[in-house]
Amino acid sequence: MAIETEIEAKFLDVDHDTLRAKLRELGAVCVQPMRDMRRTIYDFPDGRLQDAHSFVRVRDEGDKVTLSYKQSAERTVHGTKEVCLTVDSFAAAGTFLEALGMKPKARHETRRESWLLGDTQIELDEWPWVPCFAEIEAADEATLWEAARRLDLDPDQAIHGTAEILYTTLYDVTDNEVNLWADISFGEVPDWLEKRRRPLA
Repeated sequence: MAIETEIEAKFLDVDHDTLRAKLRELGAVCVQPMRDMRRTIYDFPDGRLQDAHSFVRVRDEGDKVTLSYKQSAERTVHGTKEVCLTVDSFAAAGTFLEALGMKPKARHETRRESWLLGDTQIELDEWPWVPCFAEIEAADEATLWEAARRLDLDPDQAIHGTAEILYTTLYDVTDNEVNLWADISFGEVPDWLEKRRRPLA
């Protein structure tokens, strides 16, 4: 299995009801309704994966559990690499990684609804402390941007990268700070983070 390049883009502050209506209008299929997801991020104690802009993730996706290695060395449409396996157990995957000497560094709660528009994946995502957003993943860049336009999403407003980009875009924080947050859970924005919200453009 080779490390694959993910051709994807995120669009912040998207009204999910409006996007759902557009997806239905275009004949897209909802393959997984909105569901709660949980994930744990792992690294070695010396932080070597973070230093390489990488991490290992165990994610309970509701209908399956995945174990992934992700690397995001640059924030471009081609900048994220991934190897993803389906595993039997969230707990067992964590035990396996800890047996290899890795340690859990962060736990995240999220919600996701998954659609297919032809062969293009559209995810309606909810993460704590940021507005709802959408992610499009396609086989190639031309297909991705065509899907975005059909969904009335502006390619010029797309952002790229892993979860850190959600927070660095909206708050005056760095990637390294976000990576040090041990828990990202639904609820009110913490006071310490609210004070660092970027002013509206």
